[in-house]
Amino acid sequence: MSGYYDDVYDLVCRIPRGRVSTYGRIAAMTTVPRGARCVGWALHALGPAQARHVPWWRVINAAGRISNEYHAALQRALLEAEGVVFDERGSIDLKRYLWDGTTS
Repeated sequence: MSGYYDDVYDLVCRIPRGRVSTYGRIAAMTTVPRGARCVGWALHALGPAQARHVPWWRVINAAGRISNEYHAALQRALLEAEGVVFDERGSIDLKRYLWDGTTS
């Protein structure tokens, strides 16, 4: 699975600062196109050193919300530091912030 995880990490590293992608969109760009959960597992498997270099916080769910309850406050703070705005329900406007996958 490490080859797949490396592919996920490479894609996540392409998400520009101040933009987000979803687990499903990242999965769609891999060899497991319906593997949104696999993307989540890959990001969960990041070690502390890797987590500093792979911007895991830029990956959210398809509803525009943070799924990772354990690191939710950190993830939100990191996104807000990049200029991403949350609405009163804790959602991100995907029309505004979603990375299209073509630029880095």
